[in-house]
Amino acid sequence: MRAIHALPLTMLAVLPFAPARASEPDDVRHVLQAEREICAAYEREDADWLEKHLDPAFTLTSSAGKVTTRAEEVADLRGGTRYDVFRNRDSKVRVYGDAAVVTGITRVEGKSEGKPYALDFQFTDTYVRRAGGWVLVASHASRLAAK
Repeated sequence: MRAIHALPLTMLAVLPFAPARASEPDDVRHVLQAEREICAAYEREDADWLEKHLDPAFTLTSSAGKVTTRAEEVADLRGGTRYDVFRNRDSKVRVYGDAAVVTGITRVEGKSEGKPYALDFQFTDTYVRRAGGWVLVASHASRLAAK
């Protein structure tokens, strides 16, 4: 009988030393904020922001299957890629401890070689929690058929 009562007391003694964690709704809010900031950086053509905030090992797998790095994404934006619109919608976030997966649709509009375009991509973004907050480490985009 004594051993049964000792277990809950032992567990209570450990709880105050457990690291404090944000609640899942807070994590979802922070990840969605990171998504908005990344889209805004692309839209305002802020390569410096992307270089500072994307994970150094970040990769993007495009709808054509090409894998690019953070450095290549930054160079592409510095090299003249322009977006009039770069926005996500229908985003859903799933949090798994220190990792989060976001799915949704990205709308991009702009001009390429003087011709206007407007495209939608189904995306999957993967985040990890770092000391400074949530960081995008990988992304995949699949082009959706025009409606």
